[in-house]
Amino acid sequence: MDDSATPEDRILVAHFLRARDEGSFRTLYRRHTPALYALALRLLEHRASEAEDAVQDAWIRAVQRLRAFRWESSMRTWLGGIVVNCCRERLRTGWRWLELDERAPEAADSGAPPDLTLAVDRAVAALPLGCRAVFLLHDVHGHTHEEIAVMLDIAAGTSKSQLFHARRRLRAQLRQDPSDHE
Repeated sequence: MDDSATPEDRILVAHFLRARDEGSFRTLYRRHTPALYALALRLLEHRASEAEDAVQDAWIRAVQRLRAFRWESSMRTWLGGIVVNCCRERLRTGWRWLELDERAPEAADSGAPPDLTLAVDRAVAALPLGCRAVFLLHDVHGHTHEEIAVMLDIAAGTSKSQLFHARRRLRAQLRQDPSDHE
């Protein structure tokens, strides 16, 4: 669920747009970046430097498009859509990783047994990007299908379908070798 849909974002954006107020932008950045980074980190298989770059690219695009933002969704939802698109572009251009041991430390700090965490991370990373994005946005970040539809520029029904397929693939993947994650 997106709890960031407050009038404060509108005020901060207005101050920033009116005078390019650095303090307003810094507040927006600090308010939204942790959630955006967490999303990018999961979409990009826990590659911290790539997630940081994707979030940075997203903020650059957001600033360029901020005047056109119509407030039909919350600021966080809109920014999340930009992050997803930045991550998609990184994946589409053939960008890939060589070693799993470069994963961000946050990836292993879930409280779950390390083998299970790694198995889940790998299963999520193996999902097609559309399924992965919807799964992460819905089940991990708590967005509604309507919010996801806005973020990804798809129908809410497509979001529901992608989530169904993502969950089915994850169950199948995690059941393949139960001894790996007991």
